[in-house]
Amino acid sequence: MPTILVIDDNKTNNENLVEILEFAGYNVIVSEHGRQGLLVAETSQPDLILCDLSFSILDGFVVLQMLSRNQFCCRIPFVFLTSRTEREDIRIGMDLGADDYITRPFDPSELLSSIECQIRKGNSTGLSGLNGLNKIVQEITTPPVESDFPLKVLARDRVVNFFKKKQVIYHQGGYPSCLYFILKGKVKTYILDEDGKEFITDLYVEGDFFGYASLLYQKRYVETAEAIMDVEVSVIPRNEFEGILSEDSSFRKQIMKLLAQDINEREKQLLKSAYDSLRKKTADALLILYGKYNQSGQCQVGIKFTRSNLAALVGVAKESMARTLAEFKDEHLIDVRNGAIFILDMDKMIRMCR
Repeated sequence: MPTILVIDDNKTNNENLVEILEFAGYNVIVSEHGRQGLLVAETSQPDLILCDLSFSILDGFVVLQMLSRNQFCCRIPFVFLTSRTEREDIRIGMDLGADDYITRPFDPSELLSSIECQIRKGNSTGLSGLNGLNKIVQEITTPPVESDFPLKVLARDRVVNFFKKKQVIYHQGGYPSCLYFILKGKVKTYILDEDGKEFITDLYVEGDFFGYASLLYQKRYVETAEAIMDVEVSVIPRNEFEGILSEDSSFRKQIMKLLAQDINEREKQLLKSAYDSLRKKTADALLILYGKYNQSGQCQVGIKFTRSNLAALVGVAKESMARTLAEFKDEHLIDVRNGAIFILDMDKMIRMCR
């Protein structure tokens, strides 16, 4: 009997939906918000997920993005079931990889027909997906002979693209055509919420690859990548990336490790955003940036990161970030010189994060 995970915080909706689904012969699991839904999806591995869009913690778009990056959940059919009927919401949902988008009020026969169709499609690819996953797990647990091969080799002698500060490298919703490797500079990836507020999802520095998730999943970009200073990137065409991915197990291991690290870091970031205090989140963000800017291991390194970018990384308003940085400066935790932030008391900053 197939299992369906329902992620919705409206109890009335859930009661009606559970009644329909159980009457049709499905097992039903209900999660009342996005964060809980992510955990349940990974532990229970349902045959299909029905998800609302509007939550106070992790909206439906973010839930879908997180699941699409999770190697254990990315193949589970995902259907939005929501009262939001705006064309823009529907477009974003489908661009992010949703299998269907059903609006309330809905016809029960339409819903059941969609569920049956998506589960049937999922079952048709499930065996090959499981075999592929087993192969990936086996590869990841086998130590590589050379940790930098062939990823670094792949980036050598390539076409180099130059991007000015604030120039977009690729847009959310665009189709991936290549893999990027940073030769010089720094890049941020971000998403915009329904109010147009920016939320930074990751930062990449010299020596980092980015853009590999969309290539691997063969889906449109779920984020926008933008240079936060002048950037030089080496470009690897999509067909070469796919070719070496299918032929070289060492390359596959490195890519999957990068994906696993991304998922882990973003889960931590979302949980911190939901539960940590502003001071703790700010301290944590400053330490992350310090690590990104201090690749050479120097003692005193300034963090040249705009207040608006720092607020977007933490997920707060710029005014709140400015007040917190002022408090840190008054407490001699940081200093600001020539537009750069210097951490003065590293031990206290680390203790604050704990």
